[in-house]
Amino acid sequence: MSRVGKQPIALPKGVSVAVKDNDVVVKGPKGELKRSLLPQVTVEIGDSEVLVGRTSEDRKARGFHGLYRQLVNNMVLGVSEGFKKSLLINGVGYRAEMKGKSMMLNLGYSNPIEFMIPEGIDAELESPTKVTVKGIDKELVGKIAAEIRGLRPPEPYKGKGIRYENEYVRSKVGKSGIKK
Repeated sequence: MSRVGKQPIALPKGVSVAVKDNDVVVKGPKGELKRSLLPQVTVEIGDSEVLVGRTSEDRKARGFHGLYRQLVNNMVLGVSEGFKKSLLINGVGYRAEMKGKSMMLNLGYSNPIEFMIPEGIDAELESPTKVTVKGIDKELVGKIAAEIRGLRPPEPYKGKGIRYENEYVRSKVGKSGIKK
């Protein structure tokens, strides 16, 4: 049996889980999340915990067992606590500013980049060089943070660009040719 899949998911106070027509619906204080289930996976709801099972012992079902347990766990954590990713902007003149639901990023290009923040995601600026992406859907928070980072990934020579707060960028030594 799957080591991850057989672990029960504890439900915090205020969080409810329901299965309707092959969909798992998780409601909590921060919102509601919904995900479709595959036919190889079953969800059993207890009084204070949720168990994810599988319908057969074939390879695909075993693979989906642990995956869907973790997806449901992330939904429970999202509606109770939420998720966040912090990004740091490093470089001379590199900065960000919020304008409603869009973020204007000056990243050393000739024009500033306007990045639209989608529904269900909150982006905050703690300073002009620190962006925090928050939301209840872990997948969407990670995707938006990766898209913002992809606008100007950190480069290894001067360290300029956008990086995650806990990311380490190994710096390289540049060319040191002798000029005659």
